[in-house]
Amino acid sequence: MTWGWVGTRGTWATPAAADSMRLMADHGVNWTALAYAAEQATAFSTDIPFGSEPTVTDDEIVWAIREAHSLGMKVCLKPVVNVADGTWRAFIGFFDWDVPNEPSWTQWFASYSRFIVHAARIAEAEGCEMLCIGCEMVRADGQEAHWRALVAQVREVYSGPITYNCDKYQEDRVTWWDAVDVISSSGYYPIDQWEQQLDRIAPVVEASGKPFFFMEAGCPSREGSPALPNDWNLAGAPSGDEQLRYYEEMFRACRSRDWVGGLMLWDWPAALYQPDAAVDNDDYCPYGKPAALYMTAQYAAWKDEAR
Repeated sequence: MTWGWVGTRGTWATPAAADSMRLMADHGVNWTALAYAAEQATAFSTDIPFGSEPTVTDDEIVWAIREAHSLGMKVCLKPVVNVADGTWRAFIGFFDWDVPNEPSWTQWFASYSRFIVHAARIAEAEGCEMLCIGCEMVRADGQEAHWRALVAQVREVYSGPITYNCDKYQEDRVTWWDAVDVISSSGYYPIDQWEQQLDRIAPVVEASGKPFFFMEAGCPSREGSPALPNDWNLAGAPSGDEQLRYYEEMFRACRSRDWVGGLMLWDWPAALYQPDAAVDNDDYCPYGKPAALYMTAQYAAWKDEAR
């Protein structure tokens, strides 16, 4: 389960955050992605000021890692870049080649690499079991040489496994899977497409020889969301039953494929709503909803099978 997104400064390392993480662990979660965002101004900016607000501080990140470990969970540290004006990070992009006096991929990757390598040093110092070096960077995915250089820099300071979280439908388009240790993607597939998409992804995983899991997957608890689970703004009334229906199909499909290593579900906030508010909550978090009970049972069964 992903915890703490978007990592707004001041929301981690609080009593409420500690309660939230404990409740998440109580639901059978044994891995958590601690996800936080640094913000660049626009999709064409080349500076990523990861040490500034609103990003959580290093102390907050260390607190979250230690808290998760104390609860028996393994940690994937997941630093992510967002765009302050609301543009989705998939659209961050520049000319394919560097042009004088224009913002460039070289400039952007220099800043992005400082951000990721800084996180890698924290992950190494705190014994994080995995590091995710990027999330849904669709336009950047084609910059193979830059990604390979970044992985090399990360390996100089971090000794654990490295993954990259590609976006949905991109698993068979990334050309540098051999550079990372684990393949992962965002599995926000429509409820009636799970088998089709798993059939498409399977040859990629087989050819790579790498482990695979869904770094993100889930569905809002609202009417209509199972057909479009990646749209958190979709209009619809709150519905825990709809979220449960999606979870049932997602787990069924993924458990039938032995190459799917697991689901890092999206998501569990640092400031958790009260249980009696769950019926009116239409977001991704399953807490207090029918999907939470189902998820807990499925995770327990998956754990028993892995023994």
